[in-house]
Amino acid sequence: MIHDVTSPQNNLVKLAKSLDRKKARTESGLFLAEGARHVGEGLDLGWDLEALLFSAASESRPAVQSLAQQALRVGARVARVSDRVLEAVAKRDNAQSVLGLFRQRYTALTDLADTPLIIALERIRDPGNLGTILRTLDSVGGGGIVLLEESCDPFSIEAVRASMGSIFSAPVARANFVEFDAWRKMQGFKMTGTTLKGSTRHTETDFGIKTVLLMGNEQSGIPDSWANACDALVRLPMAGRADSLNLAIATAVTTYEIWRQKGFKGARD
Repeated sequence: MIHDVTSPQNNLVKLAKSLDRKKARTESGLFLAEGARHVGEGLDLGWDLEALLFSAASESRPAVQSLAQQALRVGARVARVSDRVLEAVAKRDNAQSVLGLFRQRYTALTDLADTPLIIALERIRDPGNLGTILRTLDSVGGGGIVLLEESCDPFSIEAVRASMGSIFSAPVARANFVEFDAWRKMQGFKMTGTTLKGSTRHTETDFGIKTVLLMGNEQSGIPDSWANACDALVRLPMAGRADSLNLAIATAVTTYEIWRQKGFKGARD
């Protein structure tokens, strides 16, 4: 059954509004995805949808009608809401006409054992960077992201927005560094870190058949003890006055070089 909701004080609306706070996401286990295409991707990939909100003005669109029926079939709550309610949830004008409340999902390290590429992120702080890195990993068909130690939340609204739907197709795992380093060695991964102290350029480095790309956080880069655990350290060449790149950009540049070395396997023609 589709319910009509016009009040921002409705319990479902209040739950959706609260998901911009980490405490609410942790307690509920939910996160918010915006836009019909992204919500549809989540459903198609088997993510658990708790609730679907769509604007009354968009109901005539076949894609929205299809999403509403799909949501009902999987047992999600479905609400037809006013634009005022949508803007209250998204906390911005011109909000997307479809919002989905999905259950969070993390991947176990064991599920990444056979992947050719893992991006390991050391205490990443910026959710926009994290979302962009998720999108980058998805674009090259990589196996997963591993968040090492305390990192920002991949299910924050900012990270999900920046991922452009890749939150649903780029697996995310969490681990401490000691646990992860021992695991990747057992699985035969070569771990390469990017650092200003790197001895070779990224284009001159063999990243191996099974690759872990270790990226340091935005402020201080890879700690020395972690760098010492790497099989190789690389640097990105610089010509201007800048001595480093934004974390998401540096990750993308290096990731595409890794993919090039793997023959752009899986690329669409």
